[in-house]
Order: sequence, then structure tokens, then C-alpha cells
Amino acid sequence: MARYIILLPVGEARWAAASPEEKAAGYEAHAKFTALLAERGHQVNGGAELQPASATRTVTRTADGFSVTDGPYAEATEHVTGFYSVESDDLDDLVECCKLLAGHEEALEIRPVVDHSDM
Repeated sequence: MARYIILLPVGEARWAAASPEEKAAGYEAHAKFTALLAERGHQVNGGAELQPASATRTVTRTADGFSVTDGPYAEATEHVTGFYSVESDDLDDLVECCKLLAGHEEALEIRPVVDHSDM
């Protein structure tokens, strides 16, 4: 099975401003999504909702060593707010399943994981 990371880049302000009912609907969409993946033979190996980008620590290499700063690496209006780690033999069907979340999250990114097992 190939491994994929499904990234959820979302404008954090939208989620912060969501009502309790809107947040409940969002969590329900994620529950339906994981159930759909299982039904269709995709294996979810992990995932998580992430804290806001403001909670980020960024470590960068500098000429003198390293710099640690609060906040994300890049200024952006959207940040990765969560992810799923999924194994699947059918990328086309995985894409179809992801449409359930894309309708709620606005967009998502399905990125293949590099396989180093033959090294």
C-alpha cells in the first residue's frame, strides 16, 4: 500500500469565528470521512488537529548557529490545521473520499510519502 499525508490548510480565523454548531458539524464531517475511508479499504494510521499557527516555534539555521522564533515559518493567511496519515492502494478512490472533507474544509492536499523501504 502507498502512504499519503492529507494536509488540511485552512484560514484559522474562519474556524476561530465558527459557532459551536458549525464546529460540531465540522467534527461530524471528519467522523464521516474516517468512516468512509474504512468502508472503502483505506487505512488511517494517524492524524491530528493542530494548535493554531501562533503556538508554533520555528527553528532556522543561521550563520551563527540557530534561531528559534515564535510563530510560523512563513506569513500566510492559511496554515495547516490538521492532517491524516493514510495507506491506500487506490489513489483515485482516496481522492473521491477526500471530496467529502474538501466540501467542508474548502481545500485539502493529498501528498504521497517517500518510500525508503528499499534503502
